[in-house]
Amino acid sequence: MASGLAALLDDVAAIARLAAASVDDVTAAAGRASVKTAGVVVDDAAVTPTYVTGFSPQRELPMIWRIALGSIRNKLLILLPLALLLSAFLPQAITPLLMVGGTFLAFEGAEKIIEMLRGGHAQEEDMLPADGDAKALEKAKVSGAIRTDLILSAEIMAIALADVASRPLLTQALVLAVVGLLVTVAVYGVVGLIVKLDDIGLHLAKTGGPLVQRVGRGLVRMMPGVLSLLESIGMVAMLWVGGGIILHGLEGTPLAVLPHGQHAIAEAVSHAPAIVWTISAMLAALFGFLVGLVVAAVVHLIQRLRGRH
Repeated sequence: MASGLAALLDDVAAIARLAAASVDDVTAAAGRASVKTAGVVVDDAAVTPTYVTGFSPQRELPMIWRIALGSIRNKLLILLPLALLLSAFLPQAITPLLMVGGTFLAFEGAEKIIEMLRGGHAQEEDMLPADGDAKALEKAKVSGAIRTDLILSAEIMAIALADVASRPLLTQALVLAVVGLLVTVAVYGVVGLIVKLDDIGLHLAKTGGPLVQRVGRGLVRMMPGVLSLLESIGMVAMLWVGGGIILHGLEGTPLAVLPHGQHAIAEAVSHAPAIVWTISAMLAALFGFLVGLVVAAVVHLIQRLRGRH
């Protein structure tokens, strides 16, 4: 009996050590994958605040909470199972699907720039409903944010999956889940802080000492410019990420001259890594804008043919 119990305890200890090693492996892999998705995470954080601007301060955090929940559903209930299935059975379909998502992002970014050039923001403010329709507008904004998040989250999960593609399926699933949760908490925590900075500044301006009040008033004056800057960053980020996804997907196709030309132009300007990256990002954004314009023209033509405005 004693020897049997000792053997059982040895087995339990071995299983515990294996589990601990697996946890460490997943944590390390998730950390590396999270770092590689940093660029898309920044895009996500820049894009999201634009969806809650123009609403009352009382509705900002509830909207962000709903978008965050939608983001978690996107990552864990839609993208994670889909990524694992595609990785196991149809890996060649991942790149075309990402390119479709990149085209959607390019279209969204181009549409926002077109609306801005046409003075669409002022028209949108004039059209803000005062009563019951505000709920419908809020719902539409949240749904739009979750749709955009789906594309950005797909890129995040694809980058993470590529980093652990050689690992066992369970490890892939755990890493994707950890990355998805970490990214969501980081992005929407930052977004929540950004949109409430003006309220924090107002509170400091009313309750603190002279120096604190000065800081609070500075925050209040600064926030409109910060939100406007974030909106511009969000538009450019959509074009950058969307164009970059499409260009990357064209590698190995008859149109590979486009991504090769992007790299050649960037390296012709400078061999400094930071400058090469910047030029490549600018070219990707320009390419994304051109793609977005083409898609927008097709969409508007279809809508006009269908008699819609």
